[in-house]
Amino acid sequence: MTRRNEPTSPRKGLSRRTALALGTAGIAAGAGLAAPNVVRAQTPRTLKMATSWPKNTPGVGVNAQRVADMITAMSGGRLKVDLYAAGELVPPFEVFDAVSSGTADLGHATPYYWQGKDPVVHFFTGVPFGLTAVEHAGWLYFGGAQALWEEAYAPFGVTPFYAGSSGVQAGGWFRKEIAGLDDLTGLKMRIAGLGGEVMRRLGVNVTLLPPGDIYTALQAGTIDAAEWVGPWNDIAFGLYKVAGHYYLPAFHEFGPALEVTANTEVYESLEDDLKAIVSHAAMASGLEATADFTYHNAESFGPLLEKEGVTVHTWPDEVVEAMAKESATVLASIAEESDLAGRVYESFMDYRAKTAAYADKMERRALDMRALALGL
Repeated sequence: MTRRNEPTSPRKGLSRRTALALGTAGIAAGAGLAAPNVVRAQTPRTLKMATSWPKNTPGVGVNAQRVADMITAMSGGRLKVDLYAAGELVPPFEVFDAVSSGTADLGHATPYYWQGKDPVVHFFTGVPFGLTAVEHAGWLYFGGAQALWEEAYAPFGVTPFYAGSSGVQAGGWFRKEIAGLDDLTGLKMRIAGLGGEVMRRLGVNVTLLPPGDIYTALQAGTIDAAEWVGPWNDIAFGLYKVAGHYYLPAFHEFGPALEVTANTEVYESLEDDLKAIVSHAAMASGLEATADFTYHNAESFGPLLEKEGVTVHTWPDEVVEAMAKESATVLASIAEESDLAGRVYESFMDYRAKTAAYADKMERRALDMRALALGL
């Protein structure tokens, strides 16, 4: 029953005063429901990202920091990623174990550093005479390789994401010229991935040193040769100062992949939008990292050639032929390791054949045409 002369609310039977009171209570309740979102934004969840790279290393270390910052920014403050350079949280070759165990929540490295876990991981980095950076991304995103990669990492509780590529790498720095196969016998070389196994079969004494140790090992004569990345990184590391013979390109790294890894339990505990932020930040970082390497390698190439004592070589044909033969044997042997390895090998070989046939009529011809047009 209403008071005299007091109009009724649109809600039948409620006075205006009662309706206003209920409305105010509803606003307050709504504000109360929104409060946790405000608190959540002000108290971010901190994730630790371990990396295999020295701090601010061109291309790799810098892009690791960028993806960490990107996740932090894109989450609107709900996630905060703290990055740890090689050795700050764990040694460079223990990043995968750190992510697997939960010592780190995220990692930034390259898959073939974990070859001791399962040799099939080489395919997800890149293999001798393999895929270019763009071809590799195509295989992962559209050729079914991402699901195979996830399957390979699943037993370790790790989820992988592609994070770009350096593009075609350099074959390495040598103290002496490699005129033929005989010059490889007994050579002490730092070389990563399956390229190392191929070189071992060709008589090279192979070692895998962390990036930060390459220069000192060459300088001390502990090794006779080393491959790292390409002009941008090589000039930054000063490798030309201790070995003047530069072989281009690498036979084993046409488009080696970088990765962001996540502890699967941690990743699955995130809300769906935060999961999407992590995965899409890695994807965006992939384009940025590849562009970064492409631009800066081209910018660094000329200045590197001008350094005193630097001589650029291509591999002798007999060496390339021997590399190709041993590479085919090594890849086939990995395919026999497990059912998964066999499926990865079959997927890779089928895709490589198709993309090579296409590139022969497109990219190769386009580059030939450009060289003819520019007289280069």
